[in-house]
Amino acid sequence: MKKYVAEFIGTAVLVTFGCGTAMLVGCDASKGTGYLLTALAFGLSIVAEAYCIGNISGCHVNPAVSLGVLISGGMSVKDFVGYVISQVLGALFGSFLLMGIFGLGHVTDQTGAFGSNGLAGVGGSAAAGFLVEFILTFVFVLTVIGVTSKKAGHGSFGGLVIGLTLTFVHILGIGLTGTSVNPARSIGPAIVSAINGNAAPLSCLWVFIVAPLLGGSVAALCYRWLEAENR
Repeated sequence: MKKYVAEFIGTAVLVTFGCGTAMLVGCDASKGTGYLLTALAFGLSIVAEAYCIGNISGCHVNPAVSLGVLISGGMSVKDFVGYVISQVLGALFGSFLLMGIFGLGHVTDQTGAFGSNGLAGVGGSAAAGFLVEFILTFVFVLTVIGVTSKKAGHGSFGGLVIGLTLTFVHILGIGLTGTSVNPARSIGPAIVSAINGNAAPLSCLWVFIVAPLLGGSVAALCYRWLEAENR
């Protein structure tokens, strides 16, 4: 149970600080400061949580990462289900916190939808958005699995590498899809946005669920093949 609580807390922190920063400063690629601040907020959230809850749950805070770990043989189906439920609930909790902060404080949401993901940067194309999210998640999950492999030997630097990689994929992805690479991170803000009266993010939510899960799965299979070949 403690592992699930840790995943709940970690995902809530990721959404609160990552999406909250996006809401506050915006994600317009023409405004580089806000763009980079948002990327750093997501990446540094992972760094902080990796060294906080990493020794308890592994700090997946992402169903795509958990699926990759499951395929790699690093967790049971029971734990996978428990992790995903905890992650989605954590994302919802973080999004409701943002509703309270921005609502009670009358702060303007620069993203207009609690930092939800969208397809505006790819011209509304679901296919293009799917490809972007697949590629970004593949790179991110491949890195996570590689860094946490017993053979990697990165030790205490693993959390930093993973956080910087999340920042790295955000730098490309924010202007295209807002960067999900994490179904829970997309589900929470989209649902709370709909509750708040803006249901638009729900129309393309499937892209930010299916593409990351597929990208994470392929990354795990690819790493298993590479590791086997190397062995």
